[in-house]
Amino acid sequence: MAKSLHDSKTRGLPRFTPLKLAVLCGSLLFSSLSIADEQLKEGITPATDASQIPAAAKLRKDTVIAGISEPQGIFNPYFFVNGWDENVTNVIFARLIDLDSHGESVPGLAESWTVSPDGKTYTIKLHPNLTFSDGSPLTAEDVAFTLTVLYDPKYDGDTDISLAHIVGGDDYKAGKADSVSGLKVIDPQTLQVTTTEAGATTLQKIGGPVLSKAYYGKGYSRGNLDYLRTLHGKPLGNGPYVYEKYIPGQEIRFHANTHYYKGVPPTPRFIYRVTNPSTNFQLFQTGDTDYDAFTSRPDDIEQLKLLGFANINLYGSSDYSKIEFNFRRPALQDVKVRQALIYGLDRQKLVDVVYQGYGTVANEPISPISWAFNSEGVNQYKYDAAQAKKLLDEAGWKVGSDGIREKDGKRLELTLLVSKKVLNDALIPIAKENYRQIGVLLKPQVLDFNALMSQRKAGNYDLASFSTSTLNDPHDGVWDFYSKEAATQGGYNNPQVDELIHQANAELDIEKRKPIYHKLYQVLANDPPVILLANRKILSASSARVTGFKPDIYNGLTGSLPDVKVVK
Repeated sequence: MAKSLHDSKTRGLPRFTPLKLAVLCGSLLFSSLSIADEQLKEGITPATDASQIPAAAKLRKDTVIAGISEPQGIFNPYFFVNGWDENVTNVIFARLIDLDSHGESVPGLAESWTVSPDGKTYTIKLHPNLTFSDGSPLTAEDVAFTLTVLYDPKYDGDTDISLAHIVGGDDYKAGKADSVSGLKVIDPQTLQVTTTEAGATTLQKIGGPVLSKAYYGKGYSRGNLDYLRTLHGKPLGNGPYVYEKYIPGQEIRFHANTHYYKGVPPTPRFIYRVTNPSTNFQLFQTGDTDYDAFTSRPDDIEQLKLLGFANINLYGSSDYSKIEFNFRRPALQDVKVRQALIYGLDRQKLVDVVYQGYGTVANEPISPISWAFNSEGVNQYKYDAAQAKKLLDEAGWKVGSDGIREKDGKRLELTLLVSKKVLNDALIPIAKENYRQIGVLLKPQVLDFNALMSQRKAGNYDLASFSTSTLNDPHDGVWDFYSKEAATQGGYNNPQVDELIHQANAELDIEKRKPIYHKLYQVLANDPPVILLANRKILSASSARVTGFKPDIYNGLTGSLPDVKVVK
């Protein structure tokens, strides 16, 4: 799902005569006074006046355009490091097993699947006559190849297939075997996957997008992914649309896949147009885009309503925003310093400023919409500057002559990496002021998202602000805190956290998983790896010139893309 946020202070507004402008200002003033009583309900609020559809939009007879922010250009579903690249791959690649709007597993490329009574063996049956977008056959061999690549010792993407515990996977990765013994192709439509232990996330781990062995696997051998990497900008998929061209900073173009297994999409062309917080409302307003995401807050909602032609969609997000600690910095290895930085940040003020009733302070690495959410039982870390000062005193950081704390001749100065988005626009002044009051000098660095991720990877930071991707399972919200995963990121390491993450993923019964996650959240609250910021509602809008957009938290806009039509 695109993390395209929107700053109402910089967006373009309609041109009005003085009289119309006065009337509009009066109506906006009235709406701002009464907005507390007019919270937008979750779901789709239909357009009120389709006659207001902009002329520019009406000229497009066969193309739908959606906004996207800062793609990097790695269009392989297993190698991207940028969430917007994931949005692109979702257009190009279909999944073996999909999720419905409630997060339940449903057939995708896989027609059906069965699981053995012990939960360790999966037999996956593909739909008959599947093909990739070039017409070449898609078979169980391609699925086995995809999963093998994920076990390759040189694979460095974000999909951790080790969580599936496929038999022989570790031996293949270590060079002790020439293939993954737990992957058995029964026939062109059937793959059997045998695992060493049951896992709550196994089905989704093995049920992802499928890579063509003939296309991506030319000359493949264990430990050699060089050729595959050359294809990141030339993807071959099997999803509703076929990749055409990426013009950096401008747009990504696609055309309908005539070989799509669910049928040819009714709209011949689809475009992702690169937008940003200062342009996305104006582009939607003028008809240059048909769909985009906005910041869920009253002024954005009211202005979308005023357009008349906007179908407005609001729903709870499964992601959360956070500030990550770099544990390689000595000061941040002290739990009292980290706790002080949470107590010392007025997160409620941040949420009020940014979301204005459409967000909440996050206290657990999960969304309130999840079954694992626990409204009680963890430290809420309500803003308490006095408690923050007390903890810093106990940690040995004493206030210097200029008000900034010092210890062993070093000042408590922290760099904060942020990208340009509405949440961070508010975070910077609030955090700088809050931290100055407790004796911490905050030095924000505003970077584009890709530069932020590069600097984070290099370890050149103290704090870094960003949001998670969509969390399909509670495990997804805590996996970054597993010591092996965190070793390449912030460096967090807590053996009790590792054990609880493993226990929760190994249990299949939701009712038995709940208490494990609740205990895990308590441990994470006491030994925080991040500053949790906010849970939000997602606001998006589509033009009345198109039908079929029914985005949800698990599928975003791409889940409904095969059904989107231009109104004739």
